[in-house]
Amino acid sequence: MVELMRIAEPVLLSALRAALAGARIDVFEFDGPVADLYAGDIFPRRLMVHEDDLDAAREVVASICPEHLPPRHAYDRG
Repeated sequence: MVELMRIAEPVLLSALRAALAGARIDVFEFDGPVADLYAGDIFPRRLMVHEDDLDAAREVVASICPEHLPPRHAYDRG
């Protein structure tokens, strides 16, 4: 699993999940319960995808909200 992006906007999150599912890309939401405790941008949710799907998932996100797409390795920890 790799991190696709972080997002705190529930409507956009829903649209992205639907678009990714429509493209047959499995997407997983991390940090949802913690994000529910803190409103706003304090603790965004992380959208995770399989590493093999990352490029296709980035294309889907770029077609919907390019301004929210982080640089390719923004969340790498290595």
